[in-house]
Amino acid sequence: MKNNPLNNKKRILDRSITTRELIFLLSLVCCLSPFISPPLALLFGIVIAQFIGHPYLHLNHKATHLLLQISVVGLGFGMNLGTALKAGKDGVLFTVVSIFSILILGYILGKVLKINKETSFLISVGTAICGGSAIAAVSPVINAKEKQVSVALGTIFILNSIALILFPIVGHMLHLSQTQFGLWCAIAIQDTSSVVGAASKYGNEALQIATTVKLTRALWIIPIAFFSSVIFKSKNSKIKIPYFIGLFVVAIILNTYVPFFQKIGSYIVYISKTGMTLTLFLIGAGLSIKVLASVGFKPILQGVILWVLLAVPAVLVLLFL
Repeated sequence: MKNNPLNNKKRILDRSITTRELIFLLSLVCCLSPFISPPLALLFGIVIAQFIGHPYLHLNHKATHLLLQISVVGLGFGMNLGTALKAGKDGVLFTVVSIFSILILGYILGKVLKINKETSFLISVGTAICGGSAIAAVSPVINAKEKQVSVALGTIFILNSIALILFPIVGHMLHLSQTQFGLWCAIAIQDTSSVVGAASKYGNEALQIATTVKLTRALWIIPIAFFSSVIFKSKNSKIKIPYFIGLFVVAIILNTYVPFFQKIGSYIVYISKTGMTLTLFLIGAGLSIKVLASVGFKPILQGVILWVLLAVPAVLVLLFL
């Protein structure tokens, strides 16, 4: 049987890129421009999500997760080990106090608002440690369902979108120093991508401090995951260890002691910042009206209350220390 030319043409058209995909890919390429800041990339992504839609939404979570980790490791090539150790040391007390305070307050709020305990715990963990990464690590440990994970992630990403734009504005209004702002970002903004985006907008010193303190904070995923398995009486659940943090430390050591990496470090950092901008665009592109509506009022309310209870005391302590 001979091939029908019309059928062949139809198959070629079916395989061709759609207008929606073309606009999305062109928007993605635009985010490679040095004129597109992280907050603008996030807003750009949100606009795309509402009016065009994300044609590759099924790949979005894996893409942002991988791109975030690679970008964070790359940022390590712009840091000095001595500075990183000092920043980590400065943020230890804040980290310990804030993590356990938020987990306790999150438990109370979950009970008061009558939110599903798994959803409430994931929102609390995401707020206390490092947003989406913490939720992804803890959710299999407590055997959370897909809907519960989606609600927690949606809550965290909505608040991160606001924080990315709001924090630099508030920081300038309060005349926060680079050190103060870097510490505040690392403590009070949930997800690493938004921490890096807000801090890079504020300044290079703020970026270094914020990234180091945030990743030091992220190490708490491991003990909190074990703690979670005890609380939820989970068995045979695998705990995901954030290996990229170790690679971030290796990158700092190489940049500090190996001349070759000192020479190319600035180029790697530039590429990594661009990768972080792309990450924020993809996160925004995943926040469609459908996603926002599926989150619900109570989880958002819990997230907002926890966020305020974390951000306000943190900035007040930093101002008066």
